[in-house]
Amino acid sequence: LGLFVCTLAAQAMDLTKATVVTREPGKPAQVLVEEVEKRTGVRWPVAAQAPDSGPVVRIERGSGPAEGFSIGTEGNIVTVRGNDARGVLFGVGRLLRALEMRRQSVTLGDPLNVTSAPETKLRGHQLGYRPKTNSYDAWTLAMWEQYIRDLAVFGANAVELIPPRSDDAADSPHFPLPQIEMMAGMSKICDAYGIDVWIWYPALDKDYGDPKTVQFALAEWGEVFKRLPRIDAVMVPGGDPGATRPKLLMPLLEKQRANLRKFHPKAQMWMSPQSFSPDWLAEFFGILKQEPAWLDGIVHGPQVRDPLPRLRQLVPKRYPIRNYPDITHSRQCQFPVPDWDPAFSVTEARETINPRPADMARIFRQDNPHTVGFITYSEGCNDDVNKIVWSALGWNSKADVAGALREYARYFIHPDFADGFAQGLAALERNWRGPALANGGIYSTLQQFQSMERAATPPTLLNWRFQQGLYRAYYDAYVRARLLDETRAEERAMDLLRAAPSIGAL
Repeated sequence: LGLFVCTLAAQAMDLTKATVVTREPGKPAQVLVEEVEKRTGVRWPVAAQAPDSGPVVRIERGSGPAEGFSIGTEGNIVTVRGNDARGVLFGVGRLLRALEMRRQSVTLGDPLNVTSAPETKLRGHQLGYRPKTNSYDAWTLAMWEQYIRDLAVFGANAVELIPPRSDDAADSPHFPLPQIEMMAGMSKICDAYGIDVWIWYPALDKDYGDPKTVQFALAEWGEVFKRLPRIDAVMVPGGDPGATRPKLLMPLLEKQRANLRKFHPKAQMWMSPQSFSPDWLAEFFGILKQEPAWLDGIVHGPQVRDPLPRLRQLVPKRYPIRNYPDITHSRQCQFPVPDWDPAFSVTEARETINPRPADMARIFRQDNPHTVGFITYSEGCNDDVNKIVWSALGWNSKADVAGALREYARYFIHPDFADGFAQGLAALERNWRGPALANGGIYSTLQQFQSMERAATPPTLLNWRFQQGLYRAYYDAYVRARLLDETRAEERAMDLLRAAPSIGAL
């Protein structure tokens, strides 16, 4: 064993005193230096030329498929070459996910020689700053930048924002900024990282057959379009919320696209036939047969009556289809937990902490081939693990999901928990398989997390991602213990009631 450990140590590249050498402008070098420093306390210097001695991390431009990169190691030099600006950022992200970062120590355990480019063109997540999300509405711009950066490290290239008026309260007691100011700030952050900005924009007014209503909507939406420094696309759901039949909705969207392009000349207009009745759906497909030039794409989301393969057959080929999968809800939703025990369903409810890596992989692989990609439907950071799984599979549809969980744990929690936390996340999903009464593995899952809890340092214990997994493990075990106790109590009561014929009902 000692010889084996020494062999591994000899292979590790010590980058603790590395210099970052780059002439690339923008965020990548900043992301690399800052994220290493947060985890280790080591601040790598950045220079235009390599020093005479010491390890070097080079960041430079290469060539190849869009958003792709290569990483190579030779001697004490690590070179990250991005094929374009995004490729540089994603290459830096891939390096960060491979590093072993501990206090005052940065190593690369194995030589890293990889050339990679994403399979899926669009890989994004909805980030809604609104009261309904339950977990985002207290976040500051600095917190949003960190989260957007975290998503980019795992290969996401788009974020979808929500406008100030939606199917939600107009304010939250937790808001640090008004919604329009936060929305504009998030758009600016995305632009700095080269991340696409989408807006999920529901059409909420009652009568778009009324010219005054249309003029009001054009003015309201136009103010939002004007305030945001970057918009790449707008997606309008046909319903959930909103309820406007296609023959009125489509002319509105044509006007809104022209409205949008006053401020963002290349921005696109997409729409989703969510919640359309059969009659409205037929009307919608009749309009699509005319192939309106102003429409840029179609979105498949919850409550679209046709499954994705059928929708792809019905939609003219000129229109790409984007997926809008619900990764955030556990019941009363597009992808409910299969056969979820009522004990969990009624206590943990619809928006609980819900890592579902195996389910997410199955859903992704079933639907993604019919699309140009996805922006997931999210209501908070409860689905954080699911976002990362979708991003990993969007980059490589054959990616090992267990490997993605290990990268998640190594990067976000701690290298010492890379295996344990990854296994714990998978175990949390298994907690929800089948009847809770018969699932003794729920207590084993808790023991896994308690072992990590005892070993964790104070910073790890304060890490919200660690806390999410830990809390779910405790909660699942508590619910099962309560279920066992109440089941026993019910059986005792039923035993007594069954004795009524002999001892009397009273």
